[in-house]
Amino acid sequence: MSTQYQKQQQAAVVDRMNRLPMSKYFLKFVAKLSIGGFFEFYELFLVGSIGAALIDEKLLTTGSMAYFVGAGFLGMFFGTLIFGYVSDKVGRRNGYIYSLLIYSIFTICMAFAPSAVWLDIFRLCAGFGVGAQLVIIDTYITEMTPSSKRGFYIAYSQFITFWAVPIVTLLAYLLVPTHFLMDGWRWVVLIGGLGAVFVWWIRLGLPESPRWQEQHGQIDKADQTMKHLEKMIEQEVGLLPPVQHKEVKAEEKGKFSEIWKPPYRSRTIMLLVFNLFQTIGFYGFASWVPTLLVSEGITLVHSLFYTFIMALANPFGPILGMLTSDRLERKWMIVVISIAIAVAGTIFSLTRIPSLIILMGIIITLLNNWFSTLFHSYQAELYPTRIRATGVGFTYGWSRLSSVFSGFIIAGLLHEFGVVGVFGFISVAMLIVAISIGGFGPKTNKKELEEI
Repeated sequence: MSTQYQKQQQAAVVDRMNRLPMSKYFLKFVAKLSIGGFFEFYELFLVGSIGAALIDEKLLTTGSMAYFVGAGFLGMFFGTLIFGYVSDKVGRRNGYIYSLLIYSIFTICMAFAPSAVWLDIFRLCAGFGVGAQLVIIDTYITEMTPSSKRGFYIAYSQFITFWAVPIVTLLAYLLVPTHFLMDGWRWVVLIGGLGAVFVWWIRLGLPESPRWQEQHGQIDKADQTMKHLEKMIEQEVGLLPPVQHKEVKAEEKGKFSEIWKPPYRSRTIMLLVFNLFQTIGFYGFASWVPTLLVSEGITLVHSLFYTFIMALANPFGPILGMLTSDRLERKWMIVVISIAIAVAGTIFSLTRIPSLIILMGIIITLLNNWFSTLFHSYQAELYPTRIRATGVGFTYGWSRLSSVFSGFIIAGLLHEFGVVGVFGFISVAMLIVAISIGGFGPKTNKKELEEI
């Protein structure tokens, strides 16, 4: 295959993709893909939902709760790093399916864990599979949608994904107090593990990324994928706009070392700092909120109820992302919302009136999830196709490692300084996030991936 022919084909794939209008096809594709993200968020927020119950039942202490939280994030750290690289080698579709299967198997095992040690081991293994989901999903959607609507489709994916949060908190509220055949928290875990049932159904409707196919020399397959996609959308919306051809430099095969070379080195360092600290603000609240409420003297049942009410706000954060992600510069939106989270967290820590606790919890939830939709779109734009999943997987993976240690820090701060100390830590972390993106992040809105 000549180099010139590859250049022409790459230009055709890029231009053919970017001319496509919004359609139900893309919405259905993103919805199917987001089921994997749904189960990742189910797993992530599962800890906050059942953690207080595990402490109440003496299976865990506040100290060992940090190990339980940390085990999952440690598994996610390795899963994100390894599957990000694997996805660049075996394809977005295969990486997505295999990682989801690993999560499902070990989550089912966790539901029957006989002790705290096995609970941590199975969560570590489940984390290995689930940690890769959002990295692969972000990469997959970024490559499979037009450049002008990347932010919208990432936000739409998160809208679906975040429904996991009110669902898992409602299940915890209803099932944790029960003891039908086994402890109620085990039913909550088991329901999450049943995601394996959906894996093969999802697989049937997912095409491989034509950008990835082209990058790996599968020119004819990339063309076939694009023809199928164009046919489906043309049946829906009518005649497609003409292709506007642009000369695009053919990409070589990517290597891990490339993320440490200009112009990607500065982006890699910026994203490392960003991800080390953003996870403190995001998961520091989400993973610990029922435990934080119990520490303030609120009963377990009431803390789960308050958490459920706050969780109902989760899907609405991505809606804000859908409305703003492609209209306003993502870089500056991330900066502004990071500062807002720091301020809202401080107010939450000083509040003692139940209605105000719920109100501030809802505001933090909205801000966190709005923030999430923006940065998941943003970080997937900063690397070319050949190293996109590798770069995002490596940098995003450090957010998981950060969560391992931040759990121990939060447990210590909660013991020594209470909720105020925890949110002081969170606020400082979010200010560092704002500085890293505001000072060193490039602008990406309304640019084609090949131009960023």
